[in-house]
Amino acid sequence: MTSSSAIRELKEKLATTTALTVLTGAGISADSGVPTFRGAEGLWNNFRPEELASPEAFARNPHLVWEWYNWRRELLATKKPNPAHLTLVELERRVDNFWLITQNVDDLHPSAGTQRLSEIHGNIWKVRCTQCGQVTVNRDVPIAILPECSTCRGLLRPHIVWFGESLDPEDLQKSFEALRTCEVLLIIGTSGVVYPAASFGPVAKDHGAFVAELNLDPTPRSDLVDVAIQGRAKDLVPQLIS
Repeated sequence: MTSSSAIRELKEKLATTTALTVLTGAGISADSGVPTFRGAEGLWNNFRPEELASPEAFARNPHLVWEWYNWRRELLATKKPNPAHLTLVELERRVDNFWLITQNVDDLHPSAGTQRLSEIHGNIWKVRCTQCGQVTVNRDVPIAILPECSTCRGLLRPHIVWFGESLDPEDLQKSFEALRTCEVLLIIGTSGVVYPAASFGPVAKDHGAFVAELNLDPTPRSDLVDVAIQGRAKDLVPQLIS
């Protein structure tokens, strides 16, 4: 099937669906210029994310971890939603039962206007108190290091799911509910090979959904979906409502 015919088929599905679930990953943010944060420059070349994004790393050296997150926040502060993000907002407006699941922590979906979503890996612009557990929004750039909770003066940490931590049970419950009840699942900008996201496509398909993958390159899951379309999210997603 050609890309044009696959897009046409997907457009037809979306035009009549009443239940749409979307899963997004790094590929949709890359089109906004968001780097993958794999130590692209300077000091961070000496570290792997796994060495900084963990409870153990934070307990060992919270100042270093916050310096890394402050660097990430400074980069993300300059990024804006792209046409793919904005198209998903329009799809949310059109479809009665819509839910977006994102693996991204960059806040670009909420910034674009998406309201019905699960940020399953957290949000870099939110902080959580290590003492009282309160979660708040903090958009300070730069952020004070070390930041303190305004309620109890406890140490704040990024509200991010770190390596070795479990995803929020409520987020997972809502996500799987949306996957089991959707008519169409769009998988955008993610290879979908890391669990639990690796199970999302099969769950939707097992419950009768039409599953479409939009990604820059083929993935190990491309042969398992109904249509797989290669290209940039910012170019492909707007075509679905044009």
